[in-house]
Amino acid sequence: MPDFPIIDSHVHLWDPARYRIPWLDDAPPLNRRFGPTEYRAQTAGVEIEAFVYVEVDIAPEYALLEARLAAATAQAEPRLKGIVASAPLEYGEQARPFLEALAAVGSGVKGVRRLLQGEADDAFCLRPGFVRGIELLAEHGFSFDLCVRHAQLPSVVELVRRTPAVPFILDHIGKPAIKDGELDPWRERIAHLAALPNVVCKVSGLVTEADPAAWTPDDLAPYLAHILETFGEDRVLFGSDWPVATLASTYPRWVATLDALTADLSPGAKRKLWAENARRVYRL
Repeated sequence: MPDFPIIDSHVHLWDPARYRIPWLDDAPPLNRRFGPTEYRAQTAGVEIEAFVYVEVDIAPEYALLEARLAAATAQAEPRLKGIVASAPLEYGEQARPFLEALAAVGSGVKGVRRLLQGEADDAFCLRPGFVRGIELLAEHGFSFDLCVRHAQLPSVVELVRRTPAVPFILDHIGKPAIKDGELDPWRERIAHLAALPNVVCKVSGLVTEADPAAWTPDDLAPYLAHILETFGEDRVLFGSDWPVATLASTYPRWVATLDALTADLSPGAKRKLWAENARRVYRL
């Protein structure tokens, strides 16, 4: 385990008894409350200084309520230092009032995520309305979390090129096919994305893209190595993807695995990965 407090850049909290979260209907192990109490229990033994709440793909009608609830949760859970909220960016200019309402939630809202991984059109993010919605984020100083499948990466590269004023965070290293051991063309696409200065990468979600029941550190190693090589020590940040990651790993196992796989990093690079980059990127 790291011998200093870490910052978890990717945590979900939810209570399906309170708000409608449709995708949980098909995920029985996750279809229950995962709140601050459960997070505290399941992270026992790991010293966590702070974490970032990331939207949970809630039913759209509840999206603004979700951000407000996260802000209220932060009052009782002081380690919750940042919020990545959902927003209907595909509406372009019509998304402006929604973003203004998010800004009014408070300074805890640091960015936006509009899930793209489920879109059948790999170029959905290049539709004019969506690009305009992304551009509007700059007016509030919001970043954008990219949650995409690896096949969508070419379009993502073009989106990031077109909107240089917006900081982007790639979630889950672009969801490569780790279970199948496929490195290409993900590897080349990641290199193209990493060449752009306004994007960083979360080291998260690897265990659920691998074989959840049988993954080993060796399965993850080449993907992690490529991310560290292409993005460099200043543009990678640790994320747990809790509780989704519990489908494949306990929290301490994922932390210990990543710690072992990055044992050769310098002390400074380790602190960047585990805490300092998240603090800077999300302005905590």
